[in-house]
Amino acid sequence: MQGLKQEKIIVLDFGGQYNQLVARRVRENNVYCEIYSYKMPIEEIKAKNPKGIILTGGPNSVYLPDSASYSRGLFEWGIPVLGLCYGAQLMHHLLGGEVKKADQREYGKTSLVVDQPDRDIFQGVPKESIVWMSHFDYIVKTAPGFEITAHTKDCPIAACEDARRGLYALQFHPEVLHSEYGSLMLQNFVKNICKCQGNWTMDAFVENAVAAIQEKVKGKRALCALSGGVDSSVAAVLMSRAMGKNLTCVFVDHGLLRKNEGDEVEAVFGEKGVYDLNFIRVNAADRFYKKLQGVSEPEQKRKIIGEEFIRVFEEEAKKIGAVDFLVQGTIYPDVVESGLGGESAVIKSHHNVGGLPDYVDFQEIIEPLRDLFKDEVRKAGLELGIPPHLVFRQPFPGPGLGIRIIGEVTAEKVRIVQEADAIFREEIAKADLQKNPDQYFAALTNMRSVGVMGDERTYDYAIALRAVNTIDFMTAETTEIP
Repeated sequence: MQGLKQEKIIVLDFGGQYNQLVARRVRENNVYCEIYSYKMPIEEIKAKNPKGIILTGGPNSVYLPDSASYSRGLFEWGIPVLGLCYGAQLMHHLLGGEVKKADQREYGKTSLVVDQPDRDIFQGVPKESIVWMSHFDYIVKTAPGFEITAHTKDCPIAACEDARRGLYALQFHPEVLHSEYGSLMLQNFVKNICKCQGNWTMDAFVENAVAAIQEKVKGKRALCALSGGVDSSVAAVLMSRAMGKNLTCVFVDHGLLRKNEGDEVEAVFGEKGVYDLNFIRVNAADRFYKKLQGVSEPEQKRKIIGEEFIRVFEEEAKKIGAVDFLVQGTIYPDVVESGLGGESAVIKSHHNVGGLPDYVDFQEIIEPLRDLFKDEVRKAGLELGIPPHLVFRQPFPGPGLGIRIIGEVTAEKVRIVQEADAIFREEIAKADLQKNPDQYFAALTNMRSVGVMGDERTYDYAIALRAVNTIDFMTAETTEIP
């Protein structure tokens, strides 16, 4: 939704594992942020008119001939640039400093000592705090014009800057939660140094999104892929606000949902539900089970489920008549993890991004939430008036239990994991934990184990239980469950 993006920060990804976190931390300041590969030419970056650039970490050494690099012109452009870890080393490598392998690798929580606390990037940061380090190399000598502003026990140049040119380098990772004041440092860069106002808000997003959708569809018809999960539900209500009865929501029950979930989705969005939607439920479990027969590789399962989704939608569209657009609840991590955002390797193909078939029988696909992270989708949902119990429900993957079953998917395995998952959720609710896990579910392993049931010896599948606490659904810690 273009009207929102007048001020933005661009993250240049050098293959670091925290690229999404960097963008997420920037957006916490109500400043729009996008991730691009370091292979994007500087002319294209300039055309996007960012207020600042952040260079991510990366897995290589900057001094090797085949390592990721960038145009030196980036640092002579005149807008602020912040280098993190590999990005910090690359900045100095290109500008005349020296980077080499460290005698002592730093990994994990480390005490940072700020030597220049009056600097813009350290406003509000105490003289000593904990930061997260992860590096084999270090900056031995700064590039001309830089001043050292912080150090650690084993890293004499943990932070440095050339404020005159707007260049800042941090050897640690401020974006991870283990860095106590990392979010404040990034806020200082975005607000104090890049002079961003922070006007990218959810109410503005919803308003602009509705206007942009209306401009795009102009009375045409759309078919929305409604799974009942948070993302597709928010996408459906957003599209409904923009299109009214020209939107038809198709809910495909692929037989891979949680226990009773198909009926729950229909109760909310169907004929007797709270929304005035055109709603169609397609019960297609047998069709999906047949397609998945004999398939055990997770990525292959994702692609099969994704393609079959599209085929079902095409068939429903033909029954409805002329439908111009397919609507999907794709969100920003789906895009990045499918290898279409930054430089990082494909983490997993999402059935609505990397899993799409080559041929799709729709004029165009609309993804109204494509620019948002999960917690931003929830804020948009609340802004749209969706009840909190729907907005904050447990995240559930598009391929459903198909990827929570290790090995081949069968109707019997689905029944087992549905029952186990329902019991797990029931017990979590009964436990009255001070803070519920942010995500918890049961998965069916492909291992059989000997056990006792009553007085009988049994030999049956083992269930794995997963429960984590997370703020951003990108980093997580294990939940302690009694």
